[in-house]
Amino acid sequence: MARSDSFFIRASVDTNGTTFEQTSIDLGSFVDALGKTVLRIHNISVQYGDPTTLPAGPAAGGNAMTSYQLTTQSQGSMVNAANRSVISSGKLIGGVEAGTNAFVSLGDFADLSPQVWTNGYLIAVESIFLGTDSVTNSLVDNVTIVLECTVETMTAAASMALALSQQ
Repeated sequence: MARSDSFFIRASVDTNGTTFEQTSIDLGSFVDALGKTVLRIHNISVQYGDPTTLPAGPAAGGNAMTSYQLTTQSQGSMVNAANRSVISSGKLIGGVEAGTNAFVSLGDFADLSPQVWTNGYLIAVESIFLGTDSVTNSLVDNVTIVLECTVETMTAAASMALALSQQ
């Protein structure tokens, strides 16, 4: 397979506090299954919120969470890793002391860690989708991802079979 130098694709989706939000990422300039061109994602980095803003927990105490997912199909809500369209997902979870709004814990969990991919993740669809949702309330106001990618060629049959499996 011919492979390009790596490059980066960036995308962001705003959270609205408590319901699922999603944005599409156009890959049409990189992926053409009929033309035998596919995208390989080597790494995914996630940024939760604006780097100058602290996460906000629920005022009443308890836990709050902001989740993200990157999928090959549009979704109406968060899905788990059994869904074949899931590329990557993770969450930011905060525990807040009741009545004080003081964080007692804050953790970033990549529940489908891209670092375990041996050869990257091949994409043969022209759009992928970044979604986010929150529990209780949102810890952050947006989720941004950076994808390290290369473009490769495959046989027409292989690229079309991959594209169909991801739709």
